[in-house]
Amino acid sequence: MADRANFVIVRESGEFELYLSRFGAVGIDLDLLAGPAETLAMVEGLRRDDWWLDDGICQGAALIDLGRRVLLLFVWEGPTVGLRRRAVAMELLREAWAGWEVRWLYDGNAEVRAHLGLDPEFVRDRESPVCPGPLLAPDDEDLTDPEPMAAVVTLGPEQAFVVANIADHPIREGAALLDRLADAPEHGVCRVAAEAGVHLDPVRRHVGWWTSGAVPEAYAMPERWPGWTVEFWQDRWEEHVRHAPGRFQPQRQEAELTRREILAEVEERRLRQPSPPAPHWPQATADPGHSG
Repeated sequence: MADRANFVIVRESGEFELYLSRFGAVGIDLDLLAGPAETLAMVEGLRRDDWWLDDGICQGAALIDLGRRVLLLFVWEGPTVGLRRRAVAMELLREAWAGWEVRWLYDGNAEVRAHLGLDPEFVRDRESPVCPGPLLAPDDEDLTDPEPMAAVVTLGPEQAFVVANIADHPIREGAALLDRLADAPEHGVCRVAAEAGVHLDPVRRHVGWWTSGAVPEAYAMPERWPGWTVEFWQDRWEEHVRHAPGRFQPQRQEAELTRREILAEVEERRLRQPSPPAPHWPQATADPGHSG
């Protein structure tokens, strides 16, 4: 399976360079913990390419703006994606990039292009249908992992469900999500350390949602929920806990232990990471908005 990521370096002049990697999108956040100098050297060693990965295949991206000292990033998988590690991982990134603004991209590669003044629509994948993950029973073996690929969905004050977070975020289903929950296995009190979540209040017609990853068109979800008030909590899963008291009580982990685990993963990744083979694929047509 491909492991694709875009990297962008914005020079002090404002000109930018676009790079493509088919290897290592999973774990970008670990690589970035090396700090600006090593990260720049790593990116400059990749292949420059005019291929902007779209929403359907871009598994990660990082933009390094040298003039404004801004680091933008997102990944599908890694220590930054997950409730138990997110805050600590982002703290480590900000330490490694001291003096820089470090910001997560909830709308993926579209936000990279927006930062550059380019049209975000260029990377939209409008042809693919919404593909929701299956609903999971409380005893599903996938939930035995301390950090499962799961999204918690709470309905009103009394019901909790879990969706496998292996496809589209459940928020993208719109009100059809309510129909899916009608016969879904309930979890009572959900203690899963999830990657994402949704809280539905049918009485007030209010939906709040969060993610520690990226969701295509993240800021346009009200269009999928006509007649509802949609509130995007970004990665603030605590809002979900507050809106669903007694239904969502995720397992936590001591911060110092989490910090040691992440740093150990950084070292392990450096030791085992092979040099990627030279890629061989046709040159994509350049985006007319690209410069540098």
